[in-house]
Amino acid sequence: MEVEAIEARVAELAPAFARVRTEVGRVLVGQRALVDRLLIGLLCDSHILIEGVPGLAKTTAVMALSRCLGLAGGRVQFTPDLLPADLIGTQIYRPGTGDFVTRKGPVFTQILLADEINRAPPKVQSALLEAMQERQVTIGETTHALARPFLVLATPDPIEQEGPYPRPAAQLDRFLLKVRVGYPTAEDELNIAVRSAEPRPDLDVVMDADTIAKAVAVCRSIRVSDSLMRYVVALVRATRDPGTVAPELAKAVAVGASPRASIALAAAARATAFLDGRGYALPEDVKAVAPDVFRHRILPSYEAEADGMDAERIAARLLDLVDMP
Repeated sequence: MEVEAIEARVAELAPAFARVRTEVGRVLVGQRALVDRLLIGLLCDSHILIEGVPGLAKTTAVMALSRCLGLAGGRVQFTPDLLPADLIGTQIYRPGTGDFVTRKGPVFTQILLADEINRAPPKVQSALLEAMQERQVTIGETTHALARPFLVLATPDPIEQEGPYPRPAAQLDRFLLKVRVGYPTAEDELNIAVRSAEPRPDLDVVMDADTIAKAVAVCRSIRVSDSLMRYVVALVRATRDPGTVAPELAKAVAVGASPRASIALAAAARATAFLDGRGYALPEDVKAVAPDVFRHRILPSYEAEADGMDAERIAARLLDLVDMP
């Protein structure tokens, strides 16, 4: 498909996403970057990790988004005593008939808010892997397909030291982006305080699953040039051996980003172009989403951590040094 044809399709669908932003803004003050990242996850048919201290409206943003999109939304509070069956469901024996009936868990939804995901044991976190990757859940001997779209929007607890479990690397890698939510500006915080005394408005449904499916298909056709794709791969490979572009970072990374990061970076750049109304991705699109793609995929070495160098700083340094097309 030619770029002109792609842009014509983008022009048809992009206004619906602008309406989503407007509608979410009726209950969410500021946080435009967070909303855009959630829409990128939707366009890429992938999952988002949202990190921030309590009270920054992460749950409000997710639930408002599911309402505006007309999708089924569910919330699971992850706790140390949560069991895999509490998440995916289980089979229940019925003495009267002598058979088993399947009770589906809260994962059978379209937008799943996994709140404080790192407070649950590894078995529970691993139970999400099949759902996140295959969009299906196996209960007993039966495999059940999940509704589409299916997105996991997870919020780790960044503060508590009592109870949180480390998240499996295989699970982390399946999140397209890790978004950090900061404190609001003084003006936004004043607006939040004023709005808190007002009734929360009922949000309108401004999109449906059919429109989302069309947008996902168009987003995948957004043009990424050969030179831009080589730039994407060069960035990802630099996370594995940063000393090739920055000698001072030669021992800064214990584990770099996997090839899944190349796929995620290209997909997120396409979605950024879509939201900007373009049928082609630019290097600026790649640089805009790269920190969110790399944030949870780069594991700094002990030496780097001792020097105060985290994944964020390593990624920023590589973005400065790897040549743009």
